Amino acid sequence: MLKIAGLASNRGRNLLHIADRAPGGAELSVVLTNREGAPVLEDASERGIPTEVVERGDDTRKDHERRVLSRLSGYDFDIVCLDGYMRVLTDAFLDEAPTTLNVHPSLLPSFPGMDAHEQVLESGVRMTGCTVHVVTEAVDAGPIVTQEAVPVYEDDDETSLKARVLREAEFTAYPRAVRWFAEGRVEVTDDGVRVDGDEGGDFPDRRLVSDDRVSGLRYGENPHQEAAVYADDSCAEANVVHATQLNEGAKALSYNNYNDADAALSLVKEFDEPAAAVIKHTNPAGCATADSLAEAYDRALSTDPMSAFGGIVALNRECDAATAESIVESFKEVVVAPAYSDAALDVLTEKQNLRVLDVGPLGDVTDHLTEKRLVGGRLVQERDTWAPYREDLEVVTEREPTDDEVESMLFAWRVLKHVKSNGILFASGTETVGVGMGQVSRVDAVRLAAMKADEHAEGKSAEGAVMASDAFFPFPDGIEEAAEAGIEAVIQPGGSVNDEDVVEAADDHGIAMVFTGRRCFRHD
Repeated sequence: MLKIAGLASNRGRNLLHIADRAPGGAELSVVLTNREGAPVLEDASERGIPTEVVERGDDTRKDHERRVLSRLSGYDFDIVCLDGYMRVLTDAFLDEAPTTLNVHPSLLPSFPGMDAHEQVLESGVRMTGCTVHVVTEAVDAGPIVTQEAVPVYEDDDETSLKARVLREAEFTAYPRAVRWFAEGRVEVTDDGVRVDGDEGGDFPDRRLVSDDRVSGLRYGENPHQEAAVYADDSCAEANVVHATQLNEGAKALSYNNYNDADAALSLVKEFDEPAAAVIKHTNPAGCATADSLAEAYDRALSTDPMSAFGGIVALNRECDAATAESIVESFKEVVVAPAYSDAALDVLTEKQNLRVLDVGPLGDVTDHLTEKRLVGGRLVQERDTWAPYREDLEVVTEREPTDDEVESMLFAWRVLKHVKSNGILFASGTETVGVGMGQVSRVDAVRLAAMKADEHAEGKSAEGAVMASDAFFPFPDGIEEAAEAGIEAVIQPGGSVNDEDVVEAADDHGIAMVFTGRRCFRHD
């Protein structure tokens, strides 16, 4: 465990933050200040951290530092961390103490010294931040361990800038540096600092996210929540953030519109054939491929026209007049497509508040990572671009699926990837029949898909359809429910301890089943 001796002259907020976060398991052995009554003393004591006061007297700087070292000698520590310690240390301290770190409120070597924030504002730079560096006798000139950047805004003054640098930069960079030392990753030499593993790639040790606000939104998911949309201008893939809204007189997109339109566009990108999807609350209400776009849309809509009311439509081909005529027959919020014919635009723009988005050519997938913001951090993962082909399927039942069933299985899996877990999808041919989404029980998801197919689908039935499951069946009850609904073939990942029982249940009902060996959970 890395042990720290902290030196501060005032509040010591960085030291207290490190104590609270314990990066890499590090802990403060002692907090020492050169000012009696410094606020850090009380706050450290409340955390159970021993404190010491060594005020500057009439002695020289070096004599004072020797008294500091003498007071610290009663504690066990591996590094020294300064935080607003208002003394320039000399070789009398630095030669005797272990590696000593300091955090400076600018991106060194720019703006060293006491008035960094004032210098930043006077210079007109648009980016500042902080620097954690090894302390040497030269002021703010020691080898740099790590840095963190923050923007400078037009309305900033010293107070607002200081607060942002502290909270967004120093509270990130200083714990990071301490964690690296705790993990034994930092090598300090006469030539500088080397950090083992501080490398790039898809999942680098450090990430800096920078997006620009496109516009404010009327509100967030609910009217009492404020919201805005930010753009990543480096994204080369077709997306709804950079899409052109063709009917300028219509109201702007809402938070939920953006979210649903993104989900809809992502779904139709799965297919090379003409494809259409109707999305509601980021879940597919229906999806289909066909020889024509209009036919694909009609098949997608007929899966659940009731739920599709007020939904989002996405197309992977230029929207033609026939498809547009079908879309406007019922209320929709947004249409997303790579292009529109003039005749289609004439039809769509007659609906005053139907937002028409042109995302341009769909092209290839270029964004290979997805992320979700959490309170206190974010999750980052590879995008799920995998879908099985015929040769990836392992037949595990006595009956093999027919060629038509295999085609439906492969289609169903690509749509199922976009259904919230636990997810079950019924498909016939290359169109959805029923969707069971977002259930906490897999068997309930089967029941929901069966209910949707029985009660909401128009001109469709679960009888003879294929069922896709985004994860394995833990028990045979899901297969029993599917058989009762009329399902004749199943595609699922497999991998349950009860796979044999599940396969046996399928065999009992004459159901063909294949395993993919991979699941496709989607939780947001």
